[in-house]
Amino acid sequence: MRIYGPNGSALAATPTTARRTGGGSFTVSEQEAPRNPATAGSLRAISTVDALIALQGVEDPTERKKRAVAKGRNALDVLDTLKLGLLDGSVDQSTLARLKVASEGLADTSGDVGLDLVLGEIDLRVAVELAKAGVR
Repeated sequence: MRIYGPNGSALAATPTTARRTGGGSFTVSEQEAPRNPATAGSLRAISTVDALIALQGVEDPTERKKRAVAKGRNALDVLDTLKLGLLDGSVDQSTLARLKVASEGLADTSGDVGLDLVLGEIDLRVAVELAKAGVR
């Protein structure tokens, strides 16, 4: 896109000389090459990429809610597996490790107050079971 206005690149590309009477004079060197307009285009492309990356960081509330529900269900599944292991008498370290991994991210907010309360209760239950097993 090319702009031909008072702030356009066409006026900036033409070399001008300024002269004063008296103390001295200022001239633009003819040997110095004018700036390449491609550098301005590359800077504009970088700012566009930055904007796209920033937009990717914005989360959709429904996606955040879906992710929170999936984390809660995963934690409940691992708690159920732990319960069955306790009833069988065969609690192994892999179940406890899975429970510890499932506990990560349960305290994050989902944007829904009711869901956050339920996830808080699940997180508390997971913390109690991990404490009983002696896992930190």
